Amino acid sequence: MGHPDSGIGNVTTNAGLVEMAMAYSRSRVLCTAARLGVADALGDEVRGVDHLAEACQADGDALYRLLRTLASIGVTEETTPRHFRLTPFGRPLRRDVAQSAWPAVVFWADLLADSWSLLTDCVRTGKPASQVRDPNVPSRWSQDPEADSIFRAVMGTAPAEDYAPIASAWDFSRANVVADLGGGGGALILAVLELHPHLRGMLVDREDSVEAAKARFADEKVSSRCKLLAADMTRSIPAGADVYMLKHVLHGYRDAEAITILKNCRAVIPENGTLLVMEFILPPLVSQADPNLEGRLMSDLNMLAVTGGRERSEREWRTLLETAGFRLTGVYPVESHVGVLEAKPAQA
Repeated sequence: MGHPDSGIGNVTTNAGLVEMAMAYSRSRVLCTAARLGVADALGDEVRGVDHLAEACQADGDALYRLLRTLASIGVTEETTPRHFRLTPFGRPLRRDVAQSAWPAVVFWADLLADSWSLLTDCVRTGKPASQVRDPNVPSRWSQDPEADSIFRAVMGTAPAEDYAPIASAWDFSRANVVADLGGGGGALILAVLELHPHLRGMLVDREDSVEAAKARFADEKVSSRCKLLAADMTRSIPAGADVYMLKHVLHGYRDAEAITILKNCRAVIPENGTLLVMEFILPPLVSQADPNLEGRLMSDLNMLAVTGGRERSEREWRTLLETAGFRLTGVYPVESHVGVLEAKPAQA
């Protein structure tokens, strides 16, 4: 937000805390720009405010005030009075570019911010926003016809090479068929198959997610080694793999639901098979400020507010796995503060 003396209202008392309290302002500015389509209206050109106001169906004066604020944070640049262009930093806000940030900006700053606005009630009750919301006030998610496609665009659609550190953290050399459960757009299974040419794969997710992933797999040379299967993991898991992966899936569920999914894995996994749970692993104690840990704990509160799930410590993961009939046999850290928890079927 810059120096606190320059903040809204010129508030300086407890500047650090106040700056945190005002942190939403950048988020709202970006969200507004995304929702109005400012970046697409600018494209590669210098545009005047009047042209942009018409293209974005916005009030000209108000849009000018937004555009110059965007310039102050590096998203736009005012070239001459009331004329703007998009900066390289702001270019990913366009919907029509490769690796567009538009879905992620709307996902976090609009759809999920709606749930975060109810965090006080979530903490007071221990329930997610969907259960504490005034039933007469519809959620932003329910109001947006693109919500599900935005979710799919954000989850698992990163380049496969981004997942290489996770795919390299465990030794797949003795595996034959690897199933990625809840794998979204397929980035993780593609990374695993790319690194290990002997493997065959299965991408398992809800039907709409599998349908959305088909186009990507048609373009990938490893796709001939991967089946795409639709399944509801809370009901059953497809058999046929000797390694099953769950990356950032179980944190979205309460313990009882997570155990159900794990038990469904246990029902189909071979006795010599392996389950890999790839998740944040919280420490047993938080004794000091830690920016890396802050991200994991913010994710924990995100799960509380949005899904009712949670992030867990190694001890909590161990308990969950043992309850479902597995034994934790190893924990492999990954650069991005994700851990790969290796579990084997417990002998009955």
